[in-house]
Amino acid sequence: MKYKFMKNVGNPDDPQGMLVLMHRYLEWLRVHNYCDSTIEGRHFYIGFFIRWCEERGVVQPAEVTKQIIERYQRYLYHYRKKNGDPLSFRSQHGRLIPVRAWFKWLARQNYILYNPSADIELPRLEHRLPKYVLTISEAEQVINQANVSQRLGIRDRAILETLYSTGVRRSELVGLRTYDLDIERGTLIVRQGKGKKDRMIPIGERAMAWIDKYVTDVRPGLLNGDNSGDFLFLTEVGEPIRPDQLTILVRRYVDSSEVGKRGSCHLFRHTMATLMLENGADIRYIQAMLGHVKLETTAIYAQVSIRKLKEIHTATHPARNERNGTNGKPKKKRKRKTKEGEGR
Repeated sequence: MKYKFMKNVGNPDDPQGMLVLMHRYLEWLRVHNYCDSTIEGRHFYIGFFIRWCEERGVVQPAEVTKQIIERYQRYLYHYRKKNGDPLSFRSQHGRLIPVRAWFKWLARQNYILYNPSADIELPRLEHRLPKYVLTISEAEQVINQANVSQRLGIRDRAILETLYSTGVRRSELVGLRTYDLDIERGTLIVRQGKGKKDRMIPIGERAMAWIDKYVTDVRPGLLNGDNSGDFLFLTEVGEPIRPDQLTILVRRYVDSSEVGKRGSCHLFRHTMATLMLENGADIRYIQAMLGHVKLETTAIYAQVSIRKLKEIHTATHPARNERNGTNGKPKKKRKRKTKEGEGR
């Protein structure tokens, strides 16, 4: 996600003002090796909070009280986007976390006497299942949309196969370098994934074969000097594929497949995890594949993986199909025959 930073927020000449102290906090995050996306997100959401405070005459963090933050939380609850929709509770939660982290840092650095956000109760997060997960046949249908008679079609097939085989995140795929794949061992290294953590994961033979074909037959013709670098997947002009370009590319193939499901890169991530669980993979192996820190995050796929549960339900439920010699289906009413001349 690209954040558009707001202009004319805060007073740059006030050493105790919100803008100056926000930038000191962001610098502290950089020094402590926080990832760029985290810093950008906190920059945007703290800036949003600063603007809200300024509109109400609050210009220094020392002036912020618990009541002001609670008021801001109510504002987020009633906030409406341009299309009229409210912010989801997950979005409200995501906007409050950077503000709370900032005030915690301000208190620790003695810029303020106490942390006014310490006792703020964040919105409870709902635990939602993935909206769409592809079946095996649907995944194959999407992947087969790539026209492999064209060079970019070969590249796109390699991309789709990689997403399906490994379940890597969008940002992880665009960051892949040519030296991150080991064809002999059938492995792929994700460098500096979420949380700036490296991990090595297996990749299927079919995906590796398509990547090898792309690297051998297509990538050399896309190279554009220093602009290409070592990045594995390149655009038609030889530049590394951007995350937003990848989203558009994958979504186009999902839509053209007409499987009746929507999604892009994360759709394949959900699909990979669910299908592996249904085929007997231990959930901890799925956790390692996806790069989840907490097992609870991976456990959501155990709820989506319905096939085993359906088999148990069919075998053990008293109303299963085999009972009563009727296959469990309602009996059809027979039409009563009528004699000639009788009313119907």
